[in-house]
Amino acid sequence: MFDETDESLLVGEVIAVSRSKEHTFSKNNQGVIRLVKGFGVEDDVHFGSTVKHRSRVAQNPNQPNLRQVHLIQSELFEELADRFTINPGQLGENITTYGINLLALPAASILFLGEEAIIKVTGLRNPCAQIDQFKQGLLKTVVDKDSEGNLVRKAGIMGVVLQSGEVRPGDTIRVEYPPRPFKKLERV
Repeated sequence: MFDETDESLLVGEVIAVSRSKEHTFSKNNQGVIRLVKGFGVEDDVHFGSTVKHRSRVAQNPNQPNLRQVHLIQSELFEELADRFTINPGQLGENITTYGINLLALPAASILFLGEEAIIKVTGLRNPCAQIDQFKQGLLKTVVDKDSEGNLVRKAGIMGVVLQSGEVRPGDTIRVEYPPRPFKKLERV
C-alpha cells in the first residue's frame, strides 16, 4: 500500500482551493487561500487551533483541531461521474488535488504545497448524512466496504498546517512519508 517508488503517491497538483466563512456544506472556489500554521485556512469556518466542527464542539470544544484543512482527490469525482456531477469545493474540501492517491497515504505524511505551505496528514474525513442532502445517495458511494468487509472512507483526508503559505490552483504537491513503521489513516 505504501510503496515509496510509486510516483503517483509522491507528486501531484492542486486543482482548486476553496473556503467558506460559514458552516455551509460546499465551499467557494478561490484564486488563492492562505494556510496559517497551527490554525488552518484563513477566513474559513474551521480556522482555529481547537476543533470547529459543530458536532465535535458540542462534545468537547477544547479538543485540538485535527481537521484544519480538508483535501479531496479529483479522481473521486471521476469515479463518481456516472452517477453524480461534482465540482471542486462542493464536498466541503479546501484543496482539490490531482495525481496523488490521498487515501493511500500513511498517517503523519507531510504535504508540501506550492512554495511555502506544509500540511501534516492527520486522518480520514468521516462523511456524515449531510452529504445525502447535497446529492441523494452520495453517502453510499463515498463510504464503501473492501473485500474483507472493512469500512472504506473516500471523502478525503484531513490535516494540520505545519508551515504557513499561500496555495493556488496549479501548485505542485510533494509528499514526504513519515518514518516507518507506517500507520494507516483512521477517521478524525
